[in-house]
Amino acid sequence: MKTVLITGCSSGFGLEIARYFLDRDWQVVATMRTPRPEVLPTSDRLRLLALDVTDPQSVAAAVEAAGPIDVLVNNAGVGAAAPFELTEPALARALFETNTLGTMAMTQAVLPQFRSRGAGTVINVTSTVTLKALPLLSMYTASKAAVNAFTACMAIELAPFGIAVHIVLPGRSPETRFGDNAHRQGLDDAAYADLVQQTIARITDESGPVTHATDVAEAVWRAATDPAAPMRIPAGADALEWARDAGWSVP
Repeated sequence: MKTVLITGCSSGFGLEIARYFLDRDWQVVATMRTPRPEVLPTSDRLRLLALDVTDPQSVAAAVEAAGPIDVLVNNAGVGAAAPFELTEPALARALFETNTLGTMAMTQAVLPQFRSRGAGTVINVTSTVTLKALPLLSMYTASKAAVNAFTACMAIELAPFGIAVHIVLPGRSPETRFGDNAHRQGLDDAAYADLVQQTIARITDESGPVTHATDVAEAVWRAATDPAAPMRIPAGADALEWARDAGWSVP
């Protein structure tokens, strides 16, 4: 029986990924800043651990408590919408601390056990906003694009040790709480009023293709279980469209 450790499981994609793997008889280590047992089904194959990916001691404690794992899913992340001009340094640092450096810290923490066994899989959940520039998301996009870049380099480094590395890129998912929880700065500034109005209308428009949490769970499952899975996997109908527009060869 294989074990997966998933970060950011309190809601959204992380919660659905945890449920998906539990339904397929995996051992699941679901991590959250503050564990919420009520959001996941009771199972003797489930463990909930407290984890703050921005805290090195918390990362070390969670990885030690999890024990040997087969797959790491770096899903924890924070969002932000703000004109770049009005993005405060504290917000920029918070985005990179969680989305980029937190992902790196978790990955570094599990690589020794993967390398010693000659097996293991790292799956980093980023975003298709890294494929097409969108206004008000410059700092969030930068934090996710950095993960794409370091993951591609890491894949080359770790292949000789039998370690697989993947990026899952979801599209826009109105059904999750990600947008509601995103930080906002400068959206009421008169200079950017028209741009903000246009962008919000675009983001909240549900008439076109979108990404469902199950799409992301299925993509992560593929990355974890299919040896032929590509390094980069778009997740969701809109994500597939954007990937094709970017020149990717996808079904």
